[in-house]
Amino acid sequence: MSKRQADRDEDMMQQDSKAVDFGNGRNRNGGKNDLNDMGEFEDAWEDDFEQESGDEQDQAMEEDGMDVDEKAELEKEEEEEEEQQPELRTYLPGQPLEEGEQLEADQSVYVMLHNLDVRAPFLSFDVLEDSLGEERKNFPATAYVAAGTSVPGARDNEVLVMKMSQLHKTQQDDSDDEDDADALDEDPVLEYRSIPHNGCVNRLRVMPQQQEKHIASTWSETGKVHIFDLSPYMKSLDVPGTTLPKSNKPFATINNHGRYEGYAMDWSPLDTGRLLTGDNAGLIYNTIVRPTGASTDNTPFRGHKSSVEDLQWSSTERNVFASCSADQTVKIWDTRSKNRPAVSIHASTSDVNVITWNHKASYLLASGHDDGVFSVWDLRQFKGNNPTPVASFKWHNAPITSIEWHPTEESALAVSGADDQLTLWDLSVEPDTEEEGRLTSEGVEVPPQLLFVHQGQTEIKELHWHKQIPGCVLSTSNTGFNIFKTISI
Repeated sequence: MSKRQADRDEDMMQQDSKAVDFGNGRNRNGGKNDLNDMGEFEDAWEDDFEQESGDEQDQAMEEDGMDVDEKAELEKEEEEEEEQQPELRTYLPGQPLEEGEQLEADQSVYVMLHNLDVRAPFLSFDVLEDSLGEERKNFPATAYVAAGTSVPGARDNEVLVMKMSQLHKTQQDDSDDEDDADALDEDPVLEYRSIPHNGCVNRLRVMPQQQEKHIASTWSETGKVHIFDLSPYMKSLDVPGTTLPKSNKPFATINNHGRYEGYAMDWSPLDTGRLLTGDNAGLIYNTIVRPTGASTDNTPFRGHKSSVEDLQWSSTERNVFASCSADQTVKIWDTRSKNRPAVSIHASTSDVNVITWNHKASYLLASGHDDGVFSVWDLRQFKGNNPTPVASFKWHNAPITSIEWHPTEESALAVSGADDQLTLWDLSVEPDTEEEGRLTSEGVEVPPQLLFVHQGQTEIKELHWHKQIPGCVLSTSNTGFNIFKTISI
């Protein structure tokens, strides 16, 4: 299982879990259980100091006292230094980097780009809904996130409730920032609250009905699923003096999976408090979560021959959900029949790691596989024998780790892989019959549906669209957390 193999590399995790202090973003924490140095935002423009230092001021005064010949000589030396700077060129995944070369983000293709260097890696996270409004397009932006740390061998990991504010637009070299109030050069601010968690957080999901409370579930490596109320922690980030609960324990725990841990988990978008969890033994349990606790059916859904990797509820039919597994299948279930799925297809020749159900076109389901392929399925074709995907793409050269449809654009899809790429796609683009893809000068064929390739993170684990900030994507990896918006979507 590719996701778990990477996660069990303890040496890498221990290295990544060290405190990092690369950025100049301000970091505020609270609560007696918080980490001291959870993480900081990088300063992509390296302008930590707004004012000139004393040495720089002295140098400027010395330059003012130069004669004409000395100034001309200095200007000539500066021009020669600029000419010696290495030429920037477009990089495509798979191209080898020469000695001394490094990747640098092209700021002109981002509307917003911020990187958070974290003290401990997040294997999973989810976006918290806020009251700041829908369809937000103004800057600076603010985002709330719930995430779980994953440090193997550590008994006490954490669930973090984070507020990222002062997320300004990306500065452009050719723009006049003085006339653009949204592009002010201010540091992003990170504030957070911490809740102790027993064992690594394999997966974290927030219940979609967040109008009254922010309820989150976590899959622990201990084989237990915990239910937390994050509402007071999120409120404390906005209202100073908010009293936090004396007990940080979850208000409910699901023990039905026994000693088997898992990764698959999804809340129903139609029935409040209805939660599905799937484990490495191939079993899926249905739980009803109420304010007073949780009630789990004793009889699980059986049908997979290997670990359940992902689960997705239908957004239109309250009794229907989909599952995928390392047994290379995707199955569609009716909750009223637990002994066998309604439909089962052999979706890949490798493990099926992740799936996503399109909320705008409910007949579309996408799956990401261990061989780097992701496919799009038309569920209306599942009634026949041996259905085939309506589209398949082999751009990624390592296992697909996360996949998610855009919340409002039915043809837009975000995909991440273990090849350190996060790609954005528009599947409505029809390829030219005479020219299937675009060829670069290096001979790399680029599918016409591929809109954007985001890089800079190592071993990307999970991504999500921000439903209240159109086009905004968040992603977590072994080396940090990114929040960005491109000019493509």
